[in-house]
Amino acid sequence: MNELNPIKDREMTLLEHFKELRVRITWMAGAIAIGMMINFVAFGFQVMEFLQVPAQKSIPDFKPQFTEPLENLVAYFQVGLLAGLAFAMPVIVYHIMRFVSPALSKHERRWAIPIAIGASLSFLGGMAFAYYIVLPLALNFLLTFGEDVARADWRIGNYNNFVTRILLVLGLVFETPLFVMGLAKMKVVTAKVLLQRWRAMVVMSFIISAILTPTIDPVTQTLVAGPMIVLYFVGIGLAWLVRRE
Repeated sequence: MNELNPIKDREMTLLEHFKELRVRITWMAGAIAIGMMINFVAFGFQVMEFLQVPAQKSIPDFKPQFTEPLENLVAYFQVGLLAGLAFAMPVIVYHIMRFVSPALSKHERRWAIPIAIGASLSFLGGMAFAYYIVLPLALNFLLTFGEDVARADWRIGNYNNFVTRILLVLGLVFETPLFVMGLAKMKVVTAKVLLQRWRAMVVMSFIISAILTPTIDPVTQTLVAGPMIVLYFVGIGLAWLVRRE
């Protein structure tokens, strides 16, 4: 199969690297745009309604409002962008692998497609975990906390920002094992070194969770940091399998 930019034995110049990067980014952006169009044509507002289900488990009549002229439209495109990203994930990972392939051996380049598929399934798995496990628990805490004092009446923009960010973050978190395995395969790290630094990773997980999650409540941050820590140890196991040193 012909490649858009075939790997050559000679070293590529800096300009050639930039040209290849531009082509790869164009393909990734095109895949995201196609995914967004499919979402808009096939599903429309159904995805937005689907994302409100976790909140409705706590408040059955929950329905966010919009108070600005373009707020509902922006929220609609925000959800579409997440759907497009999920659709394009195989293309994104594949082109990232092809871009770094000159630094890999011929045997390692053959892993580009399997890794792209595995990363895509991991991303979807992370989003499913966020939707069915994390969001119901986090939203139940946020929507019912102090409900005797004030009623939860969220704006659609704030709600979608919270939900889509949690979905995106955990989708990426679930790719941690593959990322760690790739670093081990390229001899950047070893399972032994990763295991020795598990305490730092625990602290770093909570710091990353605090930065990426849109709220400051400990429940949401723990629900995001917890899987990150577990998947780090899964990545250590995979790193040991691919490089037993």
